[in-house]
This record gives sequence, C-alpha cells and structure tokens, in this order.
Amino acid sequence: MQQLPLFLVDDDAAVLDSLSFMLTQYGYQVQTFNSAINFCQQVDSQQAGCVILDSKMPEVSGQMLQQNLLEQHSPLAIIFMTGHGDLPMALDAFRKGASDFFQKPVVGKELVAAIEKAMLHSQQQLQQVNLQQKLALLSERETQVLSLVISGKTNKQMAEFLYVSLRTIEVHRAKIMKKLEVHNMAELVKFSSLIVPATTL
Repeated sequence: MQQLPLFLVDDDAAVLDSLSFMLTQYGYQVQTFNSAINFCQQVDSQQAGCVILDSKMPEVSGQMLQQNLLEQHSPLAIIFMTGHGDLPMALDAFRKGASDFFQKPVVGKELVAAIEKAMLHSQQQLQQVNLQQKLALLSERETQVLSLVISGKTNKQMAEFLYVSLRTIEVHRAKIMKKLEVHNMAELVKFSSLIVPATTL
C-alpha cells in the first residue's frame, strides 16, 4: 500500500519535535501542526491518512477537531495522545470513531502498530466513500438491475422480473458499468455489500 500521510497536531512544540523525529526514524513522512485551526486550514479532510491528535489544546480541542472531521465524513483516522487522559475521555473518543488512545509518553513500537492499523482502516474508509459516491450516480432502476445482477440473475430473468425488454436490460447494464467504472462481473461483486438485496425490491 502506498504510504499515506501522517499528521501530528499538538500545541506543545517539544512534543511535536520529539514525536516527529521518532516517527521519521520508522520511515514515516510526518507533517506537524501546532493547532487544530492550522490543521483544518492546510489539510484536505477527504483524503486517507492518520492524525495523531492532542486532546487538550487552546481554542479548538482535539475532541472538537474529531467532531468536525466526523461531521465532514472524513476518512482520516484519529489516534488521540494526551497527558491528561481519563476513562470517560477515552470512551467518548472511541465512541466517535477514534482508532486508538494513548497517554504520554508513548512507546514507539506501540504507536507505530497503532498507526499501521489506523492507516489500513482509513484506506478502507476512503474506498467505501468512493464506492458510495459512484453508487449515488445510479438511477433507481439501475440500482435495481445492479442488485439483480449481483444476486446472479440472467439478463432474461431480469427482463421478466422488471417487465422490460432484454435490450433495456443490456442498456442498463452498460450504463451501470460505465458509472461504476468497472469492466467485468468480478469487479461488480465488490459493490454487493452496499446494494439492497434483490429479494427486497
């Protein structure tokens, strides 16, 4: 997997320097920010990646930034790191989708393991977002046809089920393939978990 961006957000310059140095030794390309505001102004929230985030920061806290990213449906994964953590704070962070939660100081190998897990999750989230955006391009009838294709129906069976001509089914299938940017049945199957089963149509 191509290396995804890694962001550090902390108002403590010493923490930024030490963490950045440590993670660079593990091969990461790290971008640092001394506030959540600077991060929001400079980072595309719709990309995959990992944010190591301090919870206690002036103006905009780590929790507020997490909520902001949540509202934007951002695929960025969040690892909280704090010197003032408590159980309710950690539980709230996890409830809102945080990937991990550490108290300072952190063991390098444990943090790296958490980053790798977070990166994988973020990549999967971005793929889901992309799939949903493509599916949103389908008309209601195209969505029905796609569901029937995935369920294993032939063109003839679909035509009979939907009371349309065989040619109409062929046209719908061609449009579906184009909109979803797939070239064969195997690629279509990966969309199956996002489609309403044909039996419920």
